[in-house]
Amino acid sequence: MLFNPNTADFAQFDDETRRLLRATVDFFEERGKKALIERYINRSWYDDFLAFSAKEGLFATFMTPGGDGDKRWDTARNAALSEILGFYGLDYWYVWQVTVLGLGPVWQSANEAARAHAAQLLDEGHVMAFGLSERSHGADIYSTDMVLTPADGGYVANGTKYYIGNGNVAGLVSVFGKTDDGYVFFTADSRHPNYHLIKNVVNKQMYVSTFELKDYPVREEDILHRGPDAFDAALNTVNVGKFNLCTAAIGICEHAMYEAVTHAHRRVLYGKPVTNFAHVRRELSDAYVRLVAMKLFSDRAVDYFRSAGPDDRRYLLFNPMTKMKVTTEGERVVDLMWDVIAAKGFEADTYFDKAAMDIRGLPKLEGTVHVNLALILKFMPNYLHNPMTYAEVPSRHDAADDEFLFRQGPARGLGAIRFHDWRLAYDRFAQLPNVARFRQQADALCEFALVDGQQADLDFLLSVGQLFALVVYGHLILEQAELTGLDGRLLDEIFAVLVRDFAQHATDLHGKTTTTDEQAAWALAQILRPVADEARTAAVWNEVLSLVGAYEMRP
Repeated sequence: MLFNPNTADFAQFDDETRRLLRATVDFFEERGKKALIERYINRSWYDDFLAFSAKEGLFATFMTPGGDGDKRWDTARNAALSEILGFYGLDYWYVWQVTVLGLGPVWQSANEAARAHAAQLLDEGHVMAFGLSERSHGADIYSTDMVLTPADGGYVANGTKYYIGNGNVAGLVSVFGKTDDGYVFFTADSRHPNYHLIKNVVNKQMYVSTFELKDYPVREEDILHRGPDAFDAALNTVNVGKFNLCTAAIGICEHAMYEAVTHAHRRVLYGKPVTNFAHVRRELSDAYVRLVAMKLFSDRAVDYFRSAGPDDRRYLLFNPMTKMKVTTEGERVVDLMWDVIAAKGFEADTYFDKAAMDIRGLPKLEGTVHVNLALILKFMPNYLHNPMTYAEVPSRHDAADDEFLFRQGPARGLGAIRFHDWRLAYDRFAQLPNVARFRQQADALCEFALVDGQQADLDFLLSVGQLFALVVYGHLILEQAELTGLDGRLLDEIFAVLVRDFAQHATDLHGKTTTTDEQAAWALAQILRPVADEARTAAVWNEVLSLVGAYEMRP
């Protein structure tokens, strides 16, 4: 189930995609663990990786929609690359991720000259930046202080952006600002003399810049979007680009798990391997099961992105789910392993101590957890109560351009989006005891009702959102399990975890000050125990043990 550089053949993809993914793996493996760790500790800019990417045409091939030959925007292979980069280090993922975001407003634009310029920059090996956030406002795009004023038939831009990845070297920066007439997206070049790089705001190998534009000349041909279109481009870019948070978390957890399980099994305490202790088996099994669930959900979400269109916008729910649910599960996976390996997780010559630090960042980008939970709640009424019929979405690894992602249209109307009946996926696995038990909890959520005043209590609503998110999470996990023929024992163990998690969030809801007596009674009724099965648990533990020594990075 886990990515293993020693065995990965990427057989689901076309020849050129397989070649590039394999070349990326080989790039890191040839450098080896010691070299990567030294660059991480010394906060060295990754010029060697960017030189590799330029030589191989990696970013140009993977990030140019509608391009010649093998160039396209293919969410499935982008997800695979994102996972690989997370596996070797979040900083390498970050330079890719920010380039994705920087290109979002460009590929959505009707400005053909700007699009051609971006494609040329990719061919030359440049990276991009996404100039949205500001120090005073964060990602609150209603309140931008980047101002364009008319000058010499165009504009001059003045203002400061903050927390902008790749801002030190970006050949193109998509900058969000405003004129007297409304919002605007325009392109800037970090090499221009009126572009002033201030500093790196984080103590990391990645460069998360703050920069200032001082009378920066903006020509008409530099304008990407105006007015409401600029606002929509910002949000739609996040829909495309921030999906990669989930695959980064998966890659980080996979590498950390190989290290943690191998170390724990080879470490002897009181005359026996650490993995002989019952609590260690439980924690490592729990971590493994959660990681598999992360992969199942994210892989299935890719299919909905690739099959999206004006009449099927279900991806807009699954996207915040990947940003919030999968990334927070990543934190939990690392914490479970850290409880086992203890002090080993601090050692400088391990991948794990980098994973323990970096996994924290993914759920916290742009306030990801609470922002995305609030977004997820918009979909809850239609998802639970108002299903409709869609054509079946197949597993998508075909070499197709996901061009709809750059013509998503207005970023509104989320509450009107409808979904296929989630119960059908649960019905197909009703024979598994913990799927059936979780279904009890999911059905009960359909009966939960808010009372006056609770709609304005965001703290209360976020607890409800956690319960709803679990139902959506289980839904796509089941769909992917069916598509991949997942072992029923492993799937049932996943749902044993979900039963426990639902009970935990129900307990949290029970304790809220605005919870009514009726709601408190409802919450108590959802504190169910998963169905135990020693043979199932043993089978999953054997899968965990199969990871011992399965992958160790070259020295």
